[in-house]
Amino acid sequence: MKQSKWTIKSNLPLAYQIYCMVLQGDTSDIRPGQFVEIALPGYYLRRPISVSNVVDNELTLIYKTVGQGTAAMAQMKRGQELDILTCLGNGYDLSKAGKEVLLVGGGVGVPPLFYAAKCLRRMGKEVRVVLGFNSIHDVFAEREFKALGCQVDVCTMDGSYGTQGVVTDLIKPSAPYYYACGPLPMLKALVKNVGTNGQISMEERMGCGVGICVGCSIETKHGIKRVCKEGPVFPADEVSF
Repeated sequence: MKQSKWTIKSNLPLAYQIYCMVLQGDTSDIRPGQFVEIALPGYYLRRPISVSNVVDNELTLIYKTVGQGTAAMAQMKRGQELDILTCLGNGYDLSKAGKEVLLVGGGVGVPPLFYAAKCLRRMGKEVRVVLGFNSIHDVFAEREFKALGCQVDVCTMDGSYGTQGVVTDLIKPSAPYYYACGPLPMLKALVKNVGTNGQISMEERMGCGVGICVGCSIETKHGIKRVCKEGPVFPADEVSF
């Protein structure tokens, strides 16, 4: 964990209630699948946001406005300074990936997969990305994944874009090793229908974000674990759904 000051370079809308914030600061040691904790003026608790990308000294965060804190974030302007804790959580273990890799994301679970995809492509992996959203208004990052050289499939619940259905409709049980992040029902269906040959990033409400309050604890096959500290990434066969 590192605490430092960051300067907002840009903060723009991507899709319905989805924003992309680019910050400048110390990006050293940040790994795919990790998250940051942002201190917002006027709010007691920091906001946890997953890392979407790192380029030189720039950090990209993609977030959804789901409450007053993130709504305040959406109003922040270029040049504002933020106090941020970085290098939080364990991140994805990319050494487990074979030649072919599957990335599965749903909604705001998509952002951490982008940095993972970029690193996997640099490792020479063939990456297929399956993205799930509610409707065409929620879709984002498809072009960015394709620009990395990934095969990308998109589905929407209402069929307004891509294939109608859910991500597991597009994945065969014989799929390669996977990395996933998204809502609990999606992760549960992925493990049930595709198997446990992969890693899943859990989404839980966090208080402190550093393992003290244990508010984000989940039940695993090896006992209770904290998503912010022992996670957010767990082997798919470890989580008790």
